[in-house]
Amino acid sequence: MKIQVLTIIGLLMITGIAKAQKVDSMYVHLYTDSLKKGTYNYINVDGLMNNGRWLPLDSNYVEFKCSDGKFIGNELWLDHAYAGEKVRITTTLKTDRAQTRSFEMYVKKKPDDDQLPSEQDIIQSKKKNKNKNKD
Repeated sequence: MKIQVLTIIGLLMITGIAKAQKVDSMYVHLYTDSLKKGTYNYINVDGLMNNGRWLPLDSNYVEFKCSDGKFIGNELWLDHAYAGEKVRITTTLKTDRAQTRSFEMYVKKKPDDDQLPSEQDIIQSKKKNKNKNKD
């Protein structure tokens, strides 16, 4: 019984310390320069904490809005049929609504390659390059 009480007190203390940290500023770090239709596009938001550490921020910390598509957590879904050229995205820190970032991302126009090279294709390509280098 005593161990359970100490465990609960310890967890409450850790939770209090974690909540005491404050996000000083929010930054959007994009992994790509365009959005793909028919897939989930991850929007990476990081928070610089008041202790100097970085924390990835998800929809528990940030409100996500967009001009087109639908957010599920940090991921923006664009339908295959979307015909627009770009999407306006706005991120707002829930604990400090003054911290807002708005930006536009273009939608990828070029279709993805239908088929990646097979393992055999890669091996043959390497053999050809190796033989060219010998000559």
